[in-house]
Amino acid sequence: MTELATRAQAFGLIAEGVAAGLSAPWRLYLARGCRYLSLSVGDRAEWNAWRTHLGCPELSVRVYDAGGEIRRSSVAEVMVDGCRITVELVEEVSTDDLDLLLVADPVVEPEDR
Repeated sequence: MTELATRAQAFGLIAEGVAAGLSAPWRLYLARGCRYLSLSVGDRAEWNAWRTHLGCPELSVRVYDAGGEIRRSSVAEVMVDGCRITVELVEEVSTDDLDLLLVADPVVEPEDR
């Protein structure tokens, strides 16, 4: 990866991922000074693809109540040249899926239709 000394280099890092076939993040936050870059993605496949592409070794999961809805926030993080890069996925979890909350990286089976 290139050094993330400028905003252009940080956005270039994202453009390289999209050019490599990854889905564009639905939200991107770049802090002043290029010391924090946050990508929000739409589903677990995108989250896995971005964290693999960026080489994110650190994973964390947070479960919280958001006005009666249970949400799971999965965050992958890596430091590149002093810039903290995070890839975040927020999922709504039904009470039927509570067992999935105990697994760091769940594999969800497709529903029978």
